[in-house]
Amino acid sequence: MSATPHIELYVRSLLPTGAHERQEAVVDQLQRLDREDQIGDFSVIVWGKQVARDSAAAHTEEGRYILNRVAEFKQWALSNNVSLESFYQTSTVDNEVTEDAYTAITLPVMGLAEYKNGELQHVAPCTKGDVVHTIMDRLERLEHGEPSALEQERRTASVV
Repeated sequence: MSATPHIELYVRSLLPTGAHERQEAVVDQLQRLDREDQIGDFSVIVWGKQVARDSAAAHTEEGRYILNRVAEFKQWALSNNVSLESFYQTSTVDNEVTEDAYTAITLPVMGLAEYKNGELQHVAPCTKGDVVHTIMDRLERLEHGEPSALEQERRTASVV
């Protein structure tokens, strides 16, 4: 039997209208999957709207954690030939105090990372071609004991 996954759900602390209800629905689904032993466990990590590599916040434990996770997600995306543009974006921000500009990573309202045996298996949302693989898509597949759509596609392609 394969190991049950550990899920990390990343949620933004200051929510746009309507996002709180979506986050609650995902947490409810994760609690149900945990009760039904479809997942090993899950954690909810709260993060802000953005993080800049050169900021004071990036040098805190929390800032380093977020930047390390984002780097891990980018590596996973490269290895799986998917885009995480739906997950996070990089933007230039003008600093009104110093009149300098800096690059910041805008963090998503909600993102999901799935780990098995400590290895990153899936990040949602992600995009492959024209198909967006959402958080709810992945949770529904977990509920039915199915691999991610990306893994299913890889398995099908390797059989042909």
